[in-house]
Amino acid sequence: MMQYVSTRGGVPAQTFTEILLGGLAPDGGLYLPEHYPQLTDRDLTAMRSMNYRELAFAVLSRFAGDMPDADLQALIDTTYRAEVFANVRTGESAADITPLRTLAPGLHLLGLSNGPTLAFKDMAMQLLGNLFEYALGRTGASLNIIGATSGDTGSAAEYAMRGKRGIRVFMLSPNGKMSRFQTAQMYSLQDDNIFNIAVNGVFDDAQDMVKAISNDLEFKYTHHIGAVNSINWGRIAAQTVYYFKAYFAATTHNGQQVSFAVPSGNFGNVCAGHIARMMGLPVRKLIVATNENDVLDEFFSTGVYRPRPAANTYHTSSPSMDISKASNFERFAADLLHRDSARVRAMWSEVERGGVVDFRVGGVFDRVADYGLVSGSNTHAGRVATIRTTWQKYGIMIDPHTADGLSVGLTYREAEVPLIVLETAQPAKFDEIIHEALGLAPQRPGLLMGLEDLPQHYVTMDADVDALKKYIVSKLN
Repeated sequence: MMQYVSTRGGVPAQTFTEILLGGLAPDGGLYLPEHYPQLTDRDLTAMRSMNYRELAFAVLSRFAGDMPDADLQALIDTTYRAEVFANVRTGESAADITPLRTLAPGLHLLGLSNGPTLAFKDMAMQLLGNLFEYALGRTGASLNIIGATSGDTGSAAEYAMRGKRGIRVFMLSPNGKMSRFQTAQMYSLQDDNIFNIAVNGVFDDAQDMVKAISNDLEFKYTHHIGAVNSINWGRIAAQTVYYFKAYFAATTHNGQQVSFAVPSGNFGNVCAGHIARMMGLPVRKLIVATNENDVLDEFFSTGVYRPRPAANTYHTSSPSMDISKASNFERFAADLLHRDSARVRAMWSEVERGGVVDFRVGGVFDRVADYGLVSGSNTHAGRVATIRTTWQKYGIMIDPHTADGLSVGLTYREAEVPLIVLETAQPAKFDEIIHEALGLAPQRPGLLMGLEDLPQHYVTMDADVDALKKYIVSKLN
């Protein structure tokens, strides 16, 4: 049975359902499987003809070995229904959860934004909500989810958890740093189990508060604290599925390779691609695309991981990537260090003190090429130009984060190797930059018309962990 260990090596191995409701491991690390499942050519051939639900079970059953197959299949079938992912656009079908749109021969966009919040995070979060409810239903326990969002995680989590039995969501977001649409998606919810907290600061301040809560083990266990950020292994595992779906849609046989361009701030989505590659998916390159907050690009260009102070995080027109400390990078670092937990622990102790980690020492950075990761960054002017060019050349409107992925991805495009750009969200969530680039307003689903005019419910708070704890406790009584 698959067991999970912490990147920092300080806790006993546990099963999938044992780590599902948590987030950070008690030693402050992130959970990883002891080893990645390995897929044969025969496995890939069998998967090639599967629909999304079948593929999700084929992948996730290898990670969730302590769940009965029938229960996992039922949760997957409930989650990935056409009516849940019904926010389709012209030329797309709700029956295809992740449509592959071809811009040109060998150049594709993977549609990941047909979920209820129009962002790729629905793909994993909708399943996570059902998994949480399932796990809690078996024990009668409750769960208080603490999360931080730079834009899309918050609404995806809240829409996935609203009305779920035994679950409350406390979602932190940087005050005034998201798009008007993203803000309204979260703050307009009126469900009794949803609590929005606008933090005076940037995303990294909010993320640090969440980590501080998670690392306070007495508070965490006393108040049943869980996580939905991509520090939660369940989210990463669920996101590996669409890499397989995209690969099979873009190729005709298992001898072909593809490259993926992935807009990235917290390294969660591209971490899922790394795991798919480690499982045996024929991936040539994973292209990490950042915006002006380029801590990841700096690492893959130089070998130095240098998280920025929160005060030095730029507020950009691709706000979901305005992140300067990439939580999931620790998972990749653990693989890069060949699971040497003592070195991971020492390195991240330095990171948590505000220091810099140099992976060139001992030749560790030389191993990056073995994992196929490369990177690049983009600017506001580059986003505007890419949005405009994509519309004029292909008649397809993309959001600013996807524009970052496409712009950087094209710099690494190779003849005969299909390039798949992972979509981040529908452009309706970012009407200001779309209007700047194209002079027109993006379409949005009818149910979301006038969203920004609805009453908003939230509290404002400084980046104060003690104040956050008091607020959480006040809502549990």
